[in-house]
Amino acid sequence: MKSPQSARMIAIGASLVLGALAGAGPANADVPTAAGALQASAQKGIADGYPAVIGMVRSGDTTQYVAAGTGDRATNAPADPKAQFRIGSNTKAFTATVVLQLEAQGKLSLDDTVGTWLPGAVDANGYDGNKITIRELLNQTSGLPDYDTSSTFYNSYASNNEPNRVWAPQTLVDLALAQHRPTAAPGQQFSYANTNFVLAGMVIKAATGNDPAIEIQNRIIGPLGLRNTSFPTSDPTLHGNYLHGYEYQWLGLALREVTVSNVQAFGSAGAMVSTLDDLAAFDRALIGGKLLPPAQEAELKTTVPVGNGTTTRYGLGIGQYQLPCGQWVWTHTGAVLGYISTWEISDDDTKQALVANNEYHLQGNTQGQTDIQKGVNNAFCAL
Repeated sequence: MKSPQSARMIAIGASLVLGALAGAGPANADVPTAAGALQASAQKGIADGYPAVIGMVRSGDTTQYVAAGTGDRATNAPADPKAQFRIGSNTKAFTATVVLQLEAQGKLSLDDTVGTWLPGAVDANGYDGNKITIRELLNQTSGLPDYDTSSTFYNSYASNNEPNRVWAPQTLVDLALAQHRPTAAPGQQFSYANTNFVLAGMVIKAATGNDPAIEIQNRIIGPLGLRNTSFPTSDPTLHGNYLHGYEYQWLGLALREVTVSNVQAFGSAGAMVSTLDDLAAFDRALIGGKLLPPAQEAELKTTVPVGNGTTTRYGLGIGQYQLPCGQWVWTHTGAVLGYISTWEISDDDTKQALVANNEYHLQGNTQGQTDIQKGVNNAFCAL
């Protein structure tokens, strides 16, 4: 079992969230060239050990898909770029959107404190919810630790022996607060934690009376017609057309299926299921200003630095970085047992590159992750 320091899951910190890895590509080329770059990286991903890699690129009204490998090792069925997969931390953009919509409706303010909406929820080990704002939850500057480093949580989730275990949001928050005392004041620095978005989901429920899954369904999934997107709250299985998920065990010598996994483990921080097409449609609507009024769109895109660099930043549930070819993209990565997916989109929403694969064993910076991220960057740079 890995030590708590190495047990980073959904996003493996900012490095996997934003994934700004090296890899340049030709500028001002066409969609077929971009698709070729993404297909080449998909083939590398299969050589690196991924069972399947799927992706899509889009420029204007032109979209092309790529696929390599198998989406189901039991049947050896070819990977389908239309298949569903678990999107992990890409859920965060959906959660942030609902919070921003609630602000636009005057039901809350990003400058409200967590304690205002969730009295006592963050009140242990030196943490004080009355000093943390909702904005600081969404831009990951709250200073709260993550619960995924807790051995209680990690041992359960990593083993995947308890897919139906109940993880109440407050239980996850309590596990996080117990990890260590504060190392930075709220608003002082970026520190990625799923805890922030679990709390954001709790704020949504406090403000509306509904679970965040219901609000996301009613405000985003339904209106956008995302027919293959869902927010499971208890059912750990997938349904319909989906990629089967896998993880390597025993130092990479064996693959086991982990398609069925606990969805309450991440909730509003990472439980959702979608497809490349649906995720791309959501990203276009969000970045293109179709889901938020101008004031909230501006808040969404107001970023804080990630680390000391100037080319990687974080907004409200979305990231921003500068590709090696010089272009800036909005982006995020999601990783849960068996699945990793990444999207990139231009600020004018006219260009997109997305990719997903069906193997993740709670380790970051693998060769497969590096090769796939380079491919996404190359593909976008070719658009």
